[in-house]
Formats: sequence, C-alpha cells, structure tokens
Amino acid sequence: MTGLAAHILPFFHTLLSLFATGEQATIVFAGDAMQHKAQIDAARRADGSYDYTGCFDAVRPYIESADYAVVNFEASLGGKPYSGYPCFSAPDEYSVALADAGFDFFLLANNHILDRRDRGMHRTVNMLDSIGMPYAGVYHDSVARDTLVPAIVDVGGFKVALLNYTYGTNGITLSGTGIVDYIDRRLMAEDVACARQKGADIVAACVHWGDEYKLLPSPSQKSLADYLVSLGVDMIIGGHPHVVQPMEMRSGPDGKPVLVVYSLGNFISNMKTADTRGGVMVRVTLSRDETGRAEVSGASYLPVFTEPPSGDRRNFRICYAPESSDPRAAVFMRRAEDLLKKYNINVARDTIYSSSYPSIPN
Repeated sequence: MTGLAAHILPFFHTLLSLFATGEQATIVFAGDAMQHKAQIDAARRADGSYDYTGCFDAVRPYIESADYAVVNFEASLGGKPYSGYPCFSAPDEYSVALADAGFDFFLLANNHILDRRDRGMHRTVNMLDSIGMPYAGVYHDSVARDTLVPAIVDVGGFKVALLNYTYGTNGITLSGTGIVDYIDRRLMAEDVACARQKGADIVAACVHWGDEYKLLPSPSQKSLADYLVSLGVDMIIGGHPHVVQPMEMRSGPDGKPVLVVYSLGNFISNMKTADTRGGVMVRVTLSRDETGRAEVSGASYLPVFTEPPSGDRRNFRICYAPESSDPRAAVFMRRAEDLLKKYNINVARDTIYSSSYPSIPN
C-alpha cells in the first residue's frame, strides 16, 4: 500500500461509516393468518369466486408503511374442496389478498402446512411461485431448499435472512421429495452460519412453537430462544399459540440487541375466546451503529382485532384493536395490555398508528 493510499482508505472508511449510521429501515411481522370455514364462507360469492375485499383495509397503511412485511400463513392452498379446521385448505384468492394487503413474504413452516398432504404442500408452493411471493419453511425438494435457504431479502438496504421452522405438522409426514423445516438445533445452527457466510446483516429465526392458548412461553420456548440467541440471531419471531405472549429486547453474545417475540397471536381468524380474537403486529427498526454494523435498534407492537361480518360488511375484518367498536375488542385489548405491560422488556405499544392518519410515515 502506498503512503497516499494508506491515508485515503481510512478516510473513505470513516466517510462510509458516517453515511451508514444514518441508515434505517423497518420490517413488520404479523401473526397467524388463519382461514376458518366461516371466513371461507363469508368470502364466497355467487359465481363461485372468493372475494376478500375489506379484510385488510384498516391495517393496510400500517403494513405498507414498512420497508418489508412478513406474515405467518397458517393454512395450505390445497385446492378444492376448501375447508377450515381441522384440515385447512384456503382459496387461492386468500393468498392474493394478503399480497395485495402489502405483505412481501410468507412463513409456511407450521403445523397445518401438510393438512392436504404432499399435494397440498406442493400446490401451496406452486401458487406462491405463480404470484411471485417469496416464502420460507417448506420446499419441493432438497435442491430447492439448497437454492432458497437462507432466504436473504433486501429491507431498505439491509440484507435480512428469514429462517422458518415448526415444532411439527400434526403427525402428518411427507411421503415424497418435499421438505418441511422442523425445529432442529443443528439444522438451525447450520442455517444461521450459512446466512452469515452469504452476507446477511440481520438474521431472523421465525419459529412455530409453544403451547396453544398459553399466555406465557413454555420452558422449551425459553430454552430454544436462549440457544438461538447464543447462535447470534438478531430476531426471534414466534407463532402458533394463537394468543399474544410477551416480547423482549435482550443483549446477544456480541453485545448486539436481540428481539425475542414469543407469540404474535392471531393476525386474522374466526377463533372466539377472549385472547384468540386478536394479536399484535411487531414493527422492527433496523439501523447501523457507529462502525456501520447492522442491528435491531428498536421494536414496538400494534394490537389488532378480528371483527366478524356485520350488517352490510360480509367479510371478516382486521382492525387496530383500540379503534374497534366491537365490545369484545376492549376485553381482548385489556387482557393483552395487562400481560404485555407486566412482562415485556423494552418493547412498547406503537404510537404511530391511528385511522385519522391519511398515511403513515416510514
């Protein structure tokens, strides 16, 4: 290195770090997007098509305000006859409606992805491929998995790896070439290491885990969260319990912040108990420290509630929970807020949203 280069290169490194420290981006995670029979019936029109108009209008500005949005698609696109619980097969139009609502990425590793067996899983992947929707958690075969894992997406200039795993698939197993990513600590470690080797700034492990309807994380959730933190992941985003569980910002082994969300609850569903009628969306802020290293610099949650059809409104509708006129929303909100105020660590309710805003700034 010449003397001139020795002086110039440090100057450029300093300059780049100054620009990097001003870089920010946001990513929104939504919980379990269910499709129960009542939702399917509400969307069915006389000509046999399925129309989800209005389902997501109230929260679309919030979703679209983020640089990137991820949803847990807890169903299969297994084709007709469409069905809800216990073996889900949603109309193709449902996936299109979620895409139109602003979601950029689907999580597919969940206990219902094999409800229509191998054919349903492959059909789900084919449908998402046809609408250009990226996904993680299930794959046609090992070649596809090797190609698609880790899924590294651009989020406002940050390279974010999205990894997805499930505890199981309700006892149903694949008989052919398909692959479901189950929770396996060695596999997770390999995937995290591969994500880093391929240049991921941020690694998010999205995990389908825990006990249904339990408001606090199980010992196994806590143990796996600790393990993932030890691997150096930046975010752990949980689903499956169908209720909201606590979230926390903690410190990783290298001192970087790590966001742990044990359960986002339901995004939209026809579940009817007080705690399952809603959930939260979590908004994560990514930034760079003074050295240019990417990190999770903040997170907040938005409580959402599912309103059933009413009057002239035929479809189920997801809305910001405090703005719902349904008296059951207040019950859900009070119970969720009591839990989160007691157990959350450095993750507060998002104050940016209100329906009075014509748009939501980034």
